[in-house]
Amino acid sequence: MHAVIPGETVNILVLGAGELGMSVLRELAMVASSKGGARITVLLRPSAVTTQDASKMHAIAELRGLGIDTLQADVIHDSIEELAEHFGRFDTVVSCVGFIAGAGTQLKLARAALVSGVKRYVPWQFGVDYDVIGKGSPQDLFDEQLEVRELLRAQRTTEWIIISTGMFTSFLFEPAFGVVDLAQNTVHALGSWDTQVTVTTPKDIGMLTAKIIFADPRLANEVIFIAGDTLTYTQLADTVDATLNRTVSRVEWSVPKLNNDLAAAPDEQMRKYRAVFAEGKGVAWDKHNTFNAANGIDLMTAADWIEQNLK
Repeated sequence: MHAVIPGETVNILVLGAGELGMSVLRELAMVASSKGGARITVLLRPSAVTTQDASKMHAIAELRGLGIDTLQADVIHDSIEELAEHFGRFDTVVSCVGFIAGAGTQLKLARAALVSGVKRYVPWQFGVDYDVIGKGSPQDLFDEQLEVRELLRAQRTTEWIIISTGMFTSFLFEPAFGVVDLAQNTVHALGSWDTQVTVTTPKDIGMLTAKIIFADPRLANEVIFIAGDTLTYTQLADTVDATLNRTVSRVEWSVPKLNNDLAAAPDEQMRKYRAVFAEGKGVAWDKHNTFNAANGIDLMTAADWIEQNLK
């Protein structure tokens, strides 16, 4: 039996293997193999393991090839106690289960982590600075993220790390989000042209999450900021023009307009996101003050992303 040195990371559980989960798992497996063999396990729903879906089967085969173990459980349907029993077998639990799992899931997972007594928990907080946004924002899912922070900060048994990443870079170009609408050759500014947004790719988030988890000296009980890019909507439109050699139409969506849109369809998720990002509060930070900048790590910028994915 491996003798666990206090605070050592030898046995890591990752919850979920979606886009971010796969990035985190790949990077953890790579760092673990160079660190003398920390064990990496992924928690998946039983249906995901027995799936006949070709892309999911391919992902599971890739995980096996990386030497990652599989643990079957259901974060939505299993009780806090059942999840805690699983979590307690690991020294670090990283949640890559996002908002798609539905309201209440983030708090449930945090409670399970605390009940389990796991040494360190990395919640799904791969997004904006919820402390600055505060309670009662247009995106009601963000309130639960603040409750998770309150829960973690109020105890001393389980260490925690929150990794603030901004928006996934690809989300800026998601047609349903409507910021960069290439079909209509239009860029919409959320709030104003001077409003800023921070973005990072899932691949870069995965790489930095692995570095943060294995950092020496150990990182714990803090919010760590990373950023692939921080830019205004003017800079975004200029970048789209320059990189794709076109001239986009520029349309500003003001805060009042987006709040009115949301009032007309209060359950529409994309309208909630547009409204909260338009306020420009807690959704952007200076790249110079990030973990990646402090460690001299270059990440993919918005221009790089356009170059790789849209040209």
